[in-house]
Amino acid sequence: MNERATTVEGVRRTNLGEVLRLVHHRGARSRAALTADTGLNRSTVADLVAELASRGLVVEQEPDATRRVGRPSPIVAPSPDVVAIAVNPEVDAIELGAISLGGGVRERTRVAFSQSPQPEVVVDAVARFVREWRARFPDARIIGVGLAVPGLVRAEDGIVRLAPHLDWRDEPIADRLASTLDLPVSVGNDASLGARAERLFGAAREHRDVVYLNGGASGIGGGLILDGRLIAGAGGYAGEWGQTRPGILSDADRRTDGGVLEDEVNRARLLQAARLGAVDDAALAAVLAATSDAGVVAEIGRQRRILTATLANAVNVLNPSVVVLGGFLAMLRDRDPEGFDADVRAGALQAPAEQVELRAAALGADRLLIGAAEAAFAPLLADPLAAR
Repeated sequence: MNERATTVEGVRRTNLGEVLRLVHHRGARSRAALTADTGLNRSTVADLVAELASRGLVVEQEPDATRRVGRPSPIVAPSPDVVAIAVNPEVDAIELGAISLGGGVRERTRVAFSQSPQPEVVVDAVARFVREWRARFPDARIIGVGLAVPGLVRAEDGIVRLAPHLDWRDEPIADRLASTLDLPVSVGNDASLGARAERLFGAAREHRDVVYLNGGASGIGGGLILDGRLIAGAGGYAGEWGQTRPGILSDADRRTDGGVLEDEVNRARLLQAARLGAVDDAALAAVLAATSDAGVVAEIGRQRRILTATLANAVNVLNPSVVVLGGFLAMLRDRDPEGFDADVRAGALQAPAEQVELRAAALGADRLLIGAAEAAFAPLLADPLAAR
């Protein structure tokens, strides 16, 4: 249990947060399972569940009718009516969603733009989404807003120091949204939030040492989880894999003199090779999986060679148990997963290579929205009694 509480009330708040966190991250659980998970006695767990239920944060359900041994234990589930609004601005669109406790995606929508959405456009889009959600679901409770930004976000105050593909600099987007919506707002780097989502709900759920890379229209970002903890760095800027210098063994594979990883391993280059316009990930994935066009196949191979060299370096330096790839990076691997994984292991030292798995992100297009929502849920999970 969390050791932060020293008073009776503080202990109770800590225990309430622990129970809510368990049902949020692990799904519906029996009271008996919660008793075992927390180490608390049955009457204390029953009291905590009753408090959370009275605040509309959990719902109690009938126990499993198939259980035939012992006294049935009621099932405690996160309330689907408690939601966070999740937002992910990209260079050509804004993705918005309503994510419930438990990580369920109740709704998601994509608003396309011909140019990068500026902060005032994002604020207007989010405000409209919130108004429409409240009109359709008046009984739902919005806990807050989480924003996943493709850029450098200062941890201490949520200022977006630099989102180059959006042309945002020192942008107080959290303050803008909070003043417009009268809701708490949390902001984080999109890929770091995606890493947290995959760790809690997706491909890395059973792992404590994770390297996550996400490829999108804005470039390549990433997250690093060591011993179960998301590594943010001194200012919150850790994980900028796309800005590293790639290892390119053949000059024939280089497209940008002095370029960084995201200049070479690049979604726009894939679109250009496939002669596609501004399509979503599902359409791009379908083309890359099925194509026999020599130019597209060559571009896929070039990007795979550079990406596998980068991942081999990550395996050597960080010794993760799993590497998770999202967005178009997963598409590059999916073309030939066995060959891709073999190339990563061949470039790494034998010992860490033997331990690592490589996986595609399991949450698909929802990963960044679920991660953004997790940031918005954090204050509630820390202290359910303090949340409004």
